[in-house]
Amino acid sequence: MAAAPLTPALARSADPHGQAQDQPTPTAPQQAPQPTDAPPGTNTGEADPSNGLQDVVVTGTTSRNRPLITSSADITYATREAIDRKAPRSTADLLELVPGIFVEGTAGELSNNYSVRGLQGGGQRFVQLEEDGLPIIYQGGGADFFFTQDLSIDRLEAVKGGSSGVLTVNGAGATINFISRAANFERPEAIARFTAYDYGLRRGDAYVSAPIIKDKLAFTIGGFFQTSPGVRSNPFNYDGYRLKGSLEYRFDDGGFVRLTGRIGDFKAAYYATQPYANNNGQPGGIPGLDTQFGNIGGTAFSRISVPVSTFVDPSGFRDFNYSQGVRVKTQQLRIDVQKPLTDSIELFAHARYLGLKTDFNGLFPGSGTGNAGLASAVTYLTPGAASPINDLLARGAAVFPNTARFGIRNLRTNVVLGSNQVAALNALNGNGFLQQTTLNHDYQTGFDFGSNFGGRWEYQGSGFKNSLTLGVLYYNVGRYQNQSATSAVVNDVKNNSDIYDVVALDANNNVIGTLTDNGQISYGNWGAGIRRRTDSSVSVYANDEFQIGDLRIDGGIRWESDDARFLDGQPPTAAQAANPANRLVATAFNAQGQPTEFQQLVQPGVANARVVPTVGSTFGGTFADTRRTQDRIAWTVGVNYLIRPNLSVYARYADGFQTNNTDPITGIELYEGGVRYEYRRLLSASVTVFQTNFRNQFYNFIDPTNPTIQTAFQADLSTFGVEVDALIRPVRWWSVDFFGVFQDPTLNNLRLNGQRQQGFDGNRPERTPSTLFTVTSTFQLPRKLGEFYGRYKYIGRIFADSGNGIALPAYGVTSFGVSVNLSERLQASFNVDNVFDEIGLTEGNPRQGQRQNAASGFFYARGIVGPTFGGSVTMRF
Repeated sequence: MAAAPLTPALARSADPHGQAQDQPTPTAPQQAPQPTDAPPGTNTGEADPSNGLQDVVVTGTTSRNRPLITSSADITYATREAIDRKAPRSTADLLELVPGIFVEGTAGELSNNYSVRGLQGGGQRFVQLEEDGLPIIYQGGGADFFFTQDLSIDRLEAVKGGSSGVLTVNGAGATINFISRAANFERPEAIARFTAYDYGLRRGDAYVSAPIIKDKLAFTIGGFFQTSPGVRSNPFNYDGYRLKGSLEYRFDDGGFVRLTGRIGDFKAAYYATQPYANNNGQPGGIPGLDTQFGNIGGTAFSRISVPVSTFVDPSGFRDFNYSQGVRVKTQQLRIDVQKPLTDSIELFAHARYLGLKTDFNGLFPGSGTGNAGLASAVTYLTPGAASPINDLLARGAAVFPNTARFGIRNLRTNVVLGSNQVAALNALNGNGFLQQTTLNHDYQTGFDFGSNFGGRWEYQGSGFKNSLTLGVLYYNVGRYQNQSATSAVVNDVKNNSDIYDVVALDANNNVIGTLTDNGQISYGNWGAGIRRRTDSSVSVYANDEFQIGDLRIDGGIRWESDDARFLDGQPPTAAQAANPANRLVATAFNAQGQPTEFQQLVQPGVANARVVPTVGSTFGGTFADTRRTQDRIAWTVGVNYLIRPNLSVYARYADGFQTNNTDPITGIELYEGGVRYEYRRLLSASVTVFQTNFRNQFYNFIDPTNPTIQTAFQADLSTFGVEVDALIRPVRWWSVDFFGVFQDPTLNNLRLNGQRQQGFDGNRPERTPSTLFTVTSTFQLPRKLGEFYGRYKYIGRIFADSGNGIALPAYGVTSFGVSVNLSERLQASFNVDNVFDEIGLTEGNPRQGQRQNAASGFFYARGIVGPTFGGSVTMRF
């Protein structure tokens, strides 16, 4: 939603550790003041202060009032106007404003994936999201659960590589910093906004700030409340709110202390993959399931009771609740202090405590079984190797020896169809398909404490200037996870799909037995699912920025030690099995016939207990305790030379890392060099050439041959690329903004469970495009009435797997928007996304494995939605 400025904003000066501070001089919206302390000998030229390269940035740099053009790191930023023009549907959507970040923003409002500079998609590694200079969470991954932009956010700044791995933890690839509006110490101000979209989103935002004691004490309150079914078809609405407030006091001799609190209870829809047709390499729809707005989730999944170990829940059951979606509860308290001791020395302290609870209820169609699990209903019900449930059918035949055939019973309508009713089965929903969908109920609770303490010393001599920052980062975090209630159901392929019990039939198609439990064919699909993790991390860092004339040399180093602990839930022991009260049975034996695995029997009353007698992978109440202390050094050096005030060149080397609890630390090496140039109002541009090496990249994924096993993936990745960011303004009322990356990511030395895999070297990493760019053209309406924009986003071809078996085609999305200033205080905005109804896939089936194919003519993928439109009304007071 485009948001042309309505009232003048305040000029900004830089707090190097996060939030910009107000200065009393009114100026153009979002425009930073120009530095006035340039040393003697600085060139003069054709720089225009209205262009972005002269703006002061606070992310990725530690000296005061440093303009972007003088930075020796790859830094970009987005103003509040750019954020509103983007009309983000999620936090991840905003990351698309940063060149080089590939966003898989198709999961809904939460749990989206993003990657940087050629790293394979499907995670959030090496990218740290921050709010006012502190990570939202220590590990980085999953930060979009706990942060949603609202009217309290002033701008976004991002640094890729460079000092990012030194000044923060787990952000060696990029740091994305959301900077809050500064409190107003002069006069009261307020903003209110109502937003609505055609798919059912309704949201109200508000922001208020006012002085309590003029120039001394002020407060801010901001937040939102919304209700939405999500962008895809859904019979349920999810609502929630997030609210943030701050109280800030300014010291007489400079500096401040700020106390901030945040609470939230937020629900959202989640989308995983769904079936698509493969039409000669182009994705297409399956009758009954719309590619653009389809969603198999619905009333059939609203509440399903899943048998689990009594060591998980004494009742022996745990509910999956699709009607609750993903629910996130947060409470956060934060304090920021900045205090000058002298004109050249100042101290700072920033700390926050986050308490969190997440209750994730998500559907994963095709998980584990992949494309092989998408088959006709006739194939499902016909015993033999072709049936995806052949093992279940064999057990059913043994339990019910009088079975003449198998059938399915619709749990909603109770209609039974036998395998001999071929025409009716083939007509099922117009496609005749059945599939398997995993119910993933993942509950987590925990805490995340983070802090940054230190000081800065600035010294200016004859013709030179130096800024040295020293600090200590301390994090103490813990998570408890219960992911035990994962089971697989048989359902059909349509919007708001139905779940089916597989039943045994006699010769007259009468039901004589049930093979499934409310459609569930198995339990404990992803293992026992009980885990605890803790990290206690201490970092000591130093960053120095030296300037002599027009030359700036920067260097930084950080040493981190992480004391990590991982408690992994273990299966029952033989001693536990000896106690009849535990109801444990042996399910696996060694060569000598001795039991090696025990599983618990399902509770009495489960319909199919004779066919599927146990809860699958069983938590036995004990943990394997792994402790590991690891340390690593990150360091970087960069140089910038200001050839003229409007032209600079820079180069940077960085060596960083990502901690992974008790798993091995993963390294990243970045080389980059670039040029920045601006010419009056006409052009503001930067071009960066980079080489990124991800050493021994490590992550876990589900083994497709046995979904209860986590398979370890390790590989080296290398990416060479060029990044372009340019703003062209031929006339004052028209601008064109282009940014994008052109890269060549390659994969080498791939290992699965430690075993080298042939045929992968030279492949492109999964879910990683070689080309992605965005072009936005903006027209200012006459008499300051507002603006109109058009945007085109292009995502190049990606592969669904590291074996490069399934290629997902390139696509481009076109959007338009307009904002109109109805008065000095009232603005209306309208936008439409994906105007031309483009089909775009951001990933294949990540839970099928590293080699995939679509020989059946169908495959699983996760895609963007079709055209959506909506707008907002904003009032300023």
